[in-house]
Amino acid sequence: MIFSETEGPISVVRIDRPHRRNAFTRVALGDLLDALEKAVEAESRVVVITGAGGHFCAGADLSELEDRSFEDPVHDLLTAITEVPMPVIAAISGACLGLGIQLALACDLRVCTPDARIGLPAARRGFMVDHWTVQRLALLAGHGPARAMLLGAEVISGVEAHRLGFAQRLGDTEHALEWAAEIAALAPLSVQGFKIGLNTLESAPDVSAYWKAFDRAWSSRDMTEGIRAFFAREEPDFRGE
Repeated sequence: MIFSETEGPISVVRIDRPHRRNAFTRVALGDLLDALEKAVEAESRVVVITGAGGHFCAGADLSELEDRSFEDPVHDLLTAITEVPMPVIAAISGACLGLGIQLALACDLRVCTPDARIGLPAARRGFMVDHWTVQRLALLAGHGPARAMLLGAEVISGVEAHRLGFAQRLGDTEHALEWAAEIAALAPLSVQGFKIGLNTLESAPDVSAYWKAFDRAWSSRDMTEGIRAFFAREEPDFRGE
């Protein structure tokens, strides 16, 4: 479900599973990581990540999300996106939810279509995401919007994402590629250095209390109920246990 190609200084990575709105499987996580490594080997100056069928990524495939086995490969992928030397642009359209927004957050820049739907509705399913995702969402969208998206499971549009600064430009994949071409013409060592400098601004706080809550959520009856209700197309009955 991951296709990549490099043309000149730009590598394009496309998530292609449109019948599931590009929901990620475990295999796809590794395939996207491989695509990033190939872009580094090709000495690409910019990477653009986009989705097929009008959607960026609707999240993780819940049929595979039975436990925390997604945690390590997701962490490895998000870390790789943030640490590759070149800028990575997310070209977002349609659904950008759950793991989709995590991918977008890991990217350096985001281009959204006005009607994109962006959110992290983990509380609707009873699980949690890692603290890095919480921190970066607050840094990019602002603390108030991040609280609404996490505590209230709110989903925002591409227009709102642009207004908040989460997305830097409005447009489709072609607009993202045009921006990639502009960036690729800049001094690569300067761009790489600025990416390193920006990443160092995100210091890691003591999050031990958060991880205790994370473990509690992932082992809860509520998470099992949230996934059951999703497949049954019912409203979940959360009990806080």
